[in-house]
Order: sequence, then structure tokens, then C-alpha cells
Amino acid sequence: MGKRGPDSKFEKAAIARGATVVCGIDEAGCGPWAGPVVAAAVIFDRSKKAPRGINDSKLLEPEVREKLFGAIHERAMVGIGIADVERIDRDNILQARLWAMQQAVLSLAASPCIALVDGDRAPALSCAIETIVEGDRKSLSIAAASIIAKVTRDRIMVALHEEYPDYGFAQHKGYGTPEHQGALVKFGPSPHHRRSWAPIRCLLETGALFPTAPVNHFS
Repeated sequence: MGKRGPDSKFEKAAIARGATVVCGIDEAGCGPWAGPVVAAAVIFDRSKKAPRGINDSKLLEPEVREKLFGAIHERAMVGIGIADVERIDRDNILQARLWAMQQAVLSLAASPCIALVDGDRAPALSCAIETIVEGDRKSLSIAAASIIAKVTRDRIMVALHEEYPDYGFAQHKGYGTPEHQGALVKFGPSPHHRRSWAPIRCLLETGALFPTAPVNHFS
């Protein structure tokens, strides 16, 4: 029988080694062409049962993520870190991701003894760190953090859609879909587009998103 989803074995192992406060960290928004990177840190209340159905946010339907977002907040301590487009363009996406993760931990109401971090790179923290590749599919607290980060970022992109409706941010959340590409060619980049991204940079320099696909320059 296949694995049903993330569990608490990493958290339990850390507690067995003496950790009293364990947090999971994940981020959302490294791939899109627009919008921030959002990181979340989650510490479950060990006196409460974790919500059922927690998994890698990418495997969940939006309505399920929204429901779990509220349930996680009810049963866990949550911290958020947001790296804006200016930071992404200035420092690069990896450094912006790590900075957002660090800020998420710093915003927690309690300091963790150990942080379980999704992936193979970790931010500079004052606590012990364990990196877990595909941690959002293995660790319950990392999966919970992935949900918090994803829902938080999606809400930001929906709000940006209200300010910049021409780009369709509410639908594609900043990813480089054909609809998004068409809007970029027609209207040019908004202040929330990542100008260091190759397609955006190419658009600004040549009027085309990609060198092999010339188009009329945006007005």
C-alpha cells in the first residue's frame, strides 16, 4: 500500500533527541514571473491533534487548501515571511527565498529548537536545522507550512489583480501562462513583475518575451 501523505516521524525524531519546539518551513512563489516569494513556519500545538488531509499544497485543490489554512491556524503557531519583487530582483530568487524563510521563523511567537526545512538549502537560523528534500510530502509541519505559504501568496496575487486587472493575476498567480504572456506583450510589465527574469528582461530590451518569438513592442 502506497504512502498516504506526510506524517510526523521527523518531528517525533527531533523530540526524541530533546527538541521541545519543532517548526516546519516551506515557501511558495519561486517560479512565477510576478509577485513575491512567501515563506511560512509552522509549529503544531502538541496538545492538539493536527488537521486531517494535510499534504503538499501542490497536491491539494484550492478549496481544500483554504479549509486547511484555517484549521492549521487554529492548532498551530504560524509565522510568515514575504520577499517582495525588489528583493528578488536585487538578491536573486534563492537568497530571497532564504530571507523569507528566516523572516517567517523570526515572526513566530516562540523560538524553535529545530527547524525542518523543505529542500536542500536552509536559511541562517539560531536553532538547529534539518533539510528534507521533498519535505512537503514527508513532514507534517513542512506540508502545513506549504499550505500556509501557498494560500497567503494566492491571496496576495488576488489582491494585486484588483489593482492590475489586465494581467489576470487572480487566475495564474503570476506564472508564465499563455494568457499572462499575452497580457505582458500588450501592456508591458507591471511594478510587480520580476525584471530580472529572462522573459521580462527580454521584453523590456526588445519588445519580445523570447528572442525567437518577435512581436510588436508594447505601447
